[in-house]
Amino acid sequence: MKLSLDNFNKLKDCVDQFPSYDVGKLREDSLRDPHWLAFGAGNIFRGYIARVNQDLINKGLSNRGISVVESFDSEIIDHIYKPFDNLTLSLTLNKDGKFSTDLIANLVEGLVLSRDEERIEEIVKNKDLQIMSFTITEKGYNIHTPQGLVTDLAREDGLGNPEDSKHLMARAAYYLYLRFKAGKLPITMLSLDNCSHNGQKLKDSIMYFVRAWNENNKVEDDFVDFVDSDEFVSFPWTMIDKITPRPADEIRDYLIGKGFENMDAIVTDKKTYIAPFVNSEEAEYLVIEDDFKNGRDHLDKAGVYLTNRDTVNKVETMKVTTCLNPLHTCLAVYGCILGYDSIAAEMKDQDLVSLIKKIGYDEALPVVVDPKILSPKAFIDEVIDVRLPNRFIPDTPQRIATDTSQKIPIRFGQTIKKYVEAGKVNELKFIPLAIAGWLRYLFGLDDNLQKFDLSADPLLSDLKKIYENMEIGNIDEAAIRKLLKNETIFGLDLEKAGLADLIVEYLKELSMGKGAVRSTLKKYLR
Repeated sequence: MKLSLDNFNKLKDCVDQFPSYDVGKLREDSLRDPHWLAFGAGNIFRGYIARVNQDLINKGLSNRGISVVESFDSEIIDHIYKPFDNLTLSLTLNKDGKFSTDLIANLVEGLVLSRDEERIEEIVKNKDLQIMSFTITEKGYNIHTPQGLVTDLAREDGLGNPEDSKHLMARAAYYLYLRFKAGKLPITMLSLDNCSHNGQKLKDSIMYFVRAWNENNKVEDDFVDFVDSDEFVSFPWTMIDKITPRPADEIRDYLIGKGFENMDAIVTDKKTYIAPFVNSEEAEYLVIEDDFKNGRDHLDKAGVYLTNRDTVNKVETMKVTTCLNPLHTCLAVYGCILGYDSIAAEMKDQDLVSLIKKIGYDEALPVVVDPKILSPKAFIDEVIDVRLPNRFIPDTPQRIATDTSQKIPIRFGQTIKKYVEAGKVNELKFIPLAIAGWLRYLFGLDDNLQKFDLSADPLLSDLKKIYENMEIGNIDEAAIRKLLKNETIFGLDLEKAGLADLIVEYLKELSMGKGAVRSTLKKYLR
């Protein structure tokens, strides 16, 4: 049976959660009077954010769906949205091995930024529009090169006319200008991406274009105040946590067995892995600063935590510096070296489990700030005991190892700084071992000295140059020490912090030869 509106009522017997609202009326009302415009049509949006909205509609607490715009990969709309009438299957992979299938029907239109501009502008100018949200990954906000220079595209957009801009952040600034010109219509700009201080990151990127246009006499002074003053436009901080990995063959086969057809995943030309379904873990957290300028639905009735900015920051800090992200990065680099292709499989490795427990419980947890609304200890317990071992979450160390150079300053650097400030840096033993593991990973050789592909990283070419004259058993200690002084990568100068000697010693042991990684882990963890 095809996933389509024509077969809609027949789908009820094939899913566990079926929409309880009139889909036709919802779409008609939402197209006429849109309240939510979302940028980024990928898995985390379909599998979590869209479902939050649908939960509220099912409860009678909302009467509007979401219009979604894809700004990066038009094939998502062409091959996954339109052929299935914007319907999606959201599958939760429970820890008990059972699947729960939710039919998502509240995505009222799928648009492409580069070709549906007239409709997008119509939505943007609607006075009742409450939210423009973003699930575009951290890279989507970036207007700078890894060297800190403004990118060519951002510079061109800043010098040009607002209506001709191409970068999504410039387009967002232009959409705010349309609301300004329409009578200073209020709006909430809501980043729902997994990155630190995401609301501030979104605002900073948009303000670059606002100020550039103002300096070039393209927009009025009042427009700068409109965006920047927090009277009409808000940029709430959020923390989102839900793993939505690539579509799994096991889930495809399960859905085919339930009677669905055309469930195959596709890989787009831009290397997006996507399917008519989203598979995701059971655990989920969404914490939002409660600062909405044009109204909002009762998001708290759908499991969302609404709180103040300070608490959001504490929850986010708890997650990315202690309870999840550091553990993920450690498993990623060591998993690649030890030949694993699954995070869940790594959680059967006594050495790796011991390492992440020592990083999380022994070194990071003692210095984390408790946000109160969530328990750090309970959070990390769930991560280690339930989330990471879930074999139905087909996540890979290779994917998580992507962009590690950009992650280290937050995932490890912040905890190290707290130890430095307390004069206790010498107590750290296992975070340095994780960092040394990354340095060993950069050789691109596993523990059997077989080559593997390093995951994408914006600094990969620079890092490879550092390693080009090194080999296993013969590291260039001076080059490694120079790298450890890089505050951009590590968040602080690790030589000055007093950790360089230990990290270099670990790296020497990890790099002695075949099997050295495993023997080093056993030495320090058993």
